[in-house]
Amino acid sequence: MKFATFVHDGKQQAGVVANDQVHPFEHSAELLDLIVEGEKCLRRAGEHVLTGSLSVPVADVRLLPPLQPPTVRDYMTFESHVAGVARGYGDTVPEEWYAAPAFYFTNPYAMIGAHDDVPVPPGCLRFDFELEVAAVIGKAGRDLTSEQAREHIIGYTILNDWSARDLQGREMKVKLGPAKGKDTATTLGPWLVTTDELEPRRNAEGFLDLALTVQVNGETIGRDTLANMAWTFEEMAAYASRGTWIRPGDVLGSGTCGNGGCLAELWGRNRPLEPPPLVPGDTVTITVEGIGTLSNTVVEGVVPVHLPPARRRQ
Repeated sequence: MKFATFVHDGKQQAGVVANDQVHPFEHSAELLDLIVEGEKCLRRAGEHVLTGSLSVPVADVRLLPPLQPPTVRDYMTFESHVAGVARGYGDTVPEEWYAAPAFYFTNPYAMIGAHDDVPVPPGCLRFDFELEVAAVIGKAGRDLTSEQAREHIIGYTILNDWSARDLQGREMKVKLGPAKGKDTATTLGPWLVTTDELEPRRNAEGFLDLALTVQVNGETIGRDTLANMAWTFEEMAAYASRGTWIRPGDVLGSGTCGNGGCLAELWGRNRPLEPPPLVPGDTVTITVEGIGTLSNTVVEGVVPVHLPPARRRQ
């Protein structure tokens, strides 16, 4: 099943998507609440509205992020992406990358819908997209094995981790990871696809073999397959749960795919700033086989509020 959150006639609702129609839940239930109640409850609710509720064309609604996640962990699981970005700094993939699926926590309050406009982050001159797929946790657990973790993933969605590369470059020198460089927007959507729908695409190694494509203004910039991940989502979830809890609604981003999954990788492999950074008016369209499509247009952001530099106390 595919579950969406949307606005229709000024009212926010959730429901099931089938055959380009969305079937709203009869009550104003939020998708996260149904996920918390459990997979069986979610499926029963979905089956009920498919047989009983009046549908609305998907084209007539504004899609919101399928859920508002309590946490978002974003990984780096595509070796080609890591190598391409590192090359731009005259570096290679660090040995530490191979040891475990590293991630950072990003802003859960910055989620935007599948077709919403994306403002340029304040002060950013090198704006970038990042093509990712995300797993959504459906059941709480900790210290899981990867085999156990499969039962804790309820579905998948597309994630575009928009990045202010110039801000990120400065922040990373402080060695705390990206902050404002990743803080303005993350597209999540267009809907949540339950695990059973994608299970037939799982290969012998346990990876989902889904085609990934990204276009800027109609021109294909990147193309890859999700099967090129270095770790499965189950292994990522197991690592996230090590020594702590993962809970319903938590989002685990795959990290950016290779072969042009973002501009920074191409800048590293080719000439700097070629293709150019995103500017207002550019439209980024991401398609993931078996899930759907995101298409967001970049718009002007706001002027950054002035802050003084640090007061030196030495």
